[in-house]
Amino acid sequence: MKRLKELKPALVCFGIMTILCGMLYTAVITGISQILFPVQANGSIITILQKDGTEKEYGSKLISQDFKEPEYLIGRPAGVTNLSPVSKEEKKLVQERIDWWHSFDPGNPSDIPMDLVTASGSGVDPHITPQAAEYQVNRIAKARGMTEDEVRNIIKDYTSGRFLGFIGEPAVNVLKVNLALDGLL
Repeated sequence: MKRLKELKPALVCFGIMTILCGMLYTAVITGISQILFPVQANGSIITILQKDGTEKEYGSKLISQDFKEPEYLIGRPAGVTNLSPVSKEEKKLVQERIDWWHSFDPGNPSDIPMDLVTASGSGVDPHITPQAAEYQVNRIAKARGMTEDEVRNIIKDYTSGRFLGFIGEPAVNVLKVNLALDGLL
């Protein structure tokens, strides 16, 4: 009986904290985010109105999509490797990706930008550098029967600059470019 008396305050505290932190706090934060940031809170899904009046979801502008066709801009390799940049395993993966690019786009004389052969820290980065996008312009233009300038203009439309003009690096959103190439944006 004495042990139950000693355990009671801990159990009451556990119950109260579970209600406060696990339920009430979660509900309040979810409600605030739905009111102030509904698009972001729901995954920043790109939804496009179709000709028949229905809406179709194409993916999140915050998560990479897997494109491997010649007519599309291809993003960073997916998957988090958590390998040291100087490890044998990482070097092997990078070499495999370089070999893939050479077989996929054999006529491209340019050096392959590093972000096309190395995974991002999250493994789902939806952006590539403008240099990585430029590397792919010729292949996309040929595959789509477009001019290189038309492809570059679409890429430019979906390239974000530095935050406040000096923070971060310019980035190209792969999904948005591919949707624009398909004429959906």
